[in-house]
Amino acid sequence: MSIQELREQRAAKAKAVSELVNKKDWNKDTDQPVYDTLMKEYDELTEKVDRIEALNEKIAKNSMNEKIIQTLEKRGKDNKTVGDSLHAKWLRNGFDKFSPDDMAEYRQIQNTMSVGTPSQGGYTVQTEIARTVLDALLAYGGMRAVSTVLQTSMGNPISFPASDGRGETGEIVAENTAAAAQDLAFSTIPLTVQKFSSKVVKIPFELLQDSNVDVEAFVRGRLVTRLGRIQNTKFTLGSGTAEPFGIVTAASTGYTAANATSQVTNVIYNSLVELIHSVDPAYRAANCKFMMNDKTLKVIRQITDTQNRPIFVPGYTMGIAGAALSAPDVIMGYGVQINQDMAQMAASAKSIAFGDFSYYYIRDVMALEMFRFADSPYITAGQIGFLAWMRSGGNLIDVGGAVKLFVNAAS
Repeated sequence: MSIQELREQRAAKAKAVSELVNKKDWNKDTDQPVYDTLMKEYDELTEKVDRIEALNEKIAKNSMNEKIIQTLEKRGKDNKTVGDSLHAKWLRNGFDKFSPDDMAEYRQIQNTMSVGTPSQGGYTVQTEIARTVLDALLAYGGMRAVSTVLQTSMGNPISFPASDGRGETGEIVAENTAAAAQDLAFSTIPLTVQKFSSKVVKIPFELLQDSNVDVEAFVRGRLVTRLGRIQNTKFTLGSGTAEPFGIVTAASTGYTAANATSQVTNVIYNSLVELIHSVDPAYRAANCKFMMNDKTLKVIRQITDTQNRPIFVPGYTMGIAGAALSAPDVIMGYGVQINQDMAQMAASAKSIAFGDFSYYYIRDVMALEMFRFADSPYITAGQIGFLAWMRSGGNLIDVGGAVKLFVNAAS
């Protein structure tokens, strides 16, 4: 069975779960076993898909490695280049098969980032190998996916005017009676920017000269990834002092679990209801969703509501008569945004956020600046330096409580 067929089967299971959970009358005795079976089959299909994807990636990598080794052996033999021969020997057996002479030769060609060391760039050198470097990234992000992102030409401080009118109301006035006065109360919320660095990457110019892959493009992509990770962390957890106000710092608590309720590393259905209703209905009617760590989602998948109906429904994408039919993961009818910088459930952890995250503003000043250094501090060591800078800031531009937090019990 092909991986595409498995994906289609998984989507069908997810759709069946959605229809089951959303049926009018839920019967725990008859429907829960069906739900459990469907979710078990869904998870099994997901594991199969993941295994096949991992196997395909491993096969592709092994194939690329074998091509590298064969190319190196051929070049080493034809051109009598010691470096290529040593590289091939290292790829096949590591240093175990190196003779003392091999080690002596190896040390002579070793550099800060050697073209002969795969983990430092060696896989990209030969002309007969794949031209694209596949970079497996850890999951990062989440904040930019749900926030309002704006770009400004300058980095001067911006203050957004804010006014909380939730406590204001009109009045009934008797005949010939003057209307009362009630002024509006205004405040400002700052949106400053900070300077983010990718940290410097140094590459020997031999690698840049010898590589058939665009090493510079690869390095630049890695620098962007570094910036993405640090920014998501700060947009989530930043203190607001010399760094952005993270959503967890800026948002207020919606509900704190009581002690002795088994909610130190868990959460119950009623607590999620409290969290949802801590956000004003004016916000809930628009664009609300949950934000949490993936491990927190694993806990929530096991929760049922007061009718013993599972509150989690997996998302799916499938083709129906040539058209795409899709639905996101939902919890109690609200979407889910995974953000690995959110705290895992622990004592007093702010582990779940809920609300309209479009009120969190991310501000970028112009574009990301990428620099290439070939000046004396680098070139005297035979290196080229790469560094990326980005000026960005973030804050929750809201005074009405658009986003609220669930706090785990302290004990």
